Amino acid sequence: MRVVPPSPTRPDWPRPPSCLRADQLRLPPDNARIAVAGLVILRQRPGTAKGVIFLTLEDETGVVNVIVWRKLYERYRRAVIAGRMLRVTGRLQSEGDVIHVIAEVIEDISPLLDQLLAPTPKQRPEALSPGGQTG
Repeated sequence: MRVVPPSPTRPDWPRPPSCLRADQLRLPPDNARIAVAGLVILRQRPGTAKGVIFLTLEDETGVVNVIVWRKLYERYRRAVIAGRMLRVTGRLQSEGDVIHVIAEVIEDISPLLDQLLAPTPKQRPEALSPGGQTG
């Protein structure tokens, strides 16, 4: 893997496998390879788009628009259709105020959502009494 030093004219930004937040999408240059992750809040497959899928992901800082070309959709169909939370690696496309990620790899990371509901050690009853015994 080649490490690119930060440019003096452009601030450094997280490279894959690290994910950028939605509010960091203006940091990398156009066509940079980036990764983003978020909850799927919208899936669109317009009839006029010739099989292109448009996804909108949301993280804690905003939304990310993702374009999934037909051939890639066939490869990652299950993640695109069923994923509640996705990690997308692809190329940044920026034109004016509009920013998209052209997907190259799509990962369903929905199981990470279930970990949010897992009790912490302080919440588990066995953690409340000495020796792990309740009652």
